Amino acid sequence: MSETYFEFGTPADRWDRAGMFFEAKEYLTAARILEGLVEEAPELVAPRLLLARSYYHSARLGKAETELRTVLDRDPVEHYARLMLGRTLERQGRSAEAAGHLRMAAALAGDFDG
Repeated sequence: MSETYFEFGTPADRWDRAGMFFEAKEYLTAARILEGLVEEAPELVAPRLLLARSYYHSARLGKAETELRTVLDRDPVEHYARLMLGRTLERQGRSAEAAGHLRMAAALAGDFDG
């Protein structure tokens, strides 16, 4: 059984590689690597959040929403996930649903003016 490029290396190696592709705006490649990491360690928030961001930036908004909701099920006060979910919903034309998430994200971040 041979490994593909997306599966090659330790989890730490793959995390670094995914981050490198994300920073290079190669969101689809980053997502392919991150999907394996999330499958291996579904309880970890950081890989799932970066996967959601990769989906968001590659306009795979349904997948981004699913991952963000999973993050928030595990960590309801993860303000960046809340912000990203609000933005994801806005991009899908669901502004009314997004508004509550965006307000909560602002409050969690300590921005009480918005």
